[in-house]
Amino acid sequence: MRITFIMIIINLIIFIIFITAVVYLFLLIVRALKKYINSQDVRKEKSETRRSLGEVIKKYRTDNKMTQEFVAESLGVSRQAVSKWEQGSSEPSTSNMIALAKLYGVAPEELLKDVKNV
Repeated sequence: MRITFIMIIINLIIFIIFITAVVYLFLLIVRALKKYINSQDVRKEKSETRRSLGEVIKKYRTDNKMTQEFVAESLGVSRQAVSKWEQGSSEPSTSNMIALAKLYGVAPEELLKDVKNV
């Protein structure tokens, strides 16, 4: 009789530990799913704010109230080249990127910071 009572208590303790572990695991899964669902909007917003290199170049040019003609003359390229950079049909060379950054008064990294990776 005494062994049966001890076995029942041991089985009850094991059952309680098992149920506690299952409930804890369920809570962790619910928290993870909730965090994932809430993070979707942030990722979507971030992807919408990232731009192409041409859009970034154009934004800095217009923020500095410069024309394509002025930028082209300052860099020693044609206005059409600046237009192609801004449209995304071509990209400036590394030396032209550095010259653009200097012209706009920013570090070259700033021009590339908001560019989306394709």
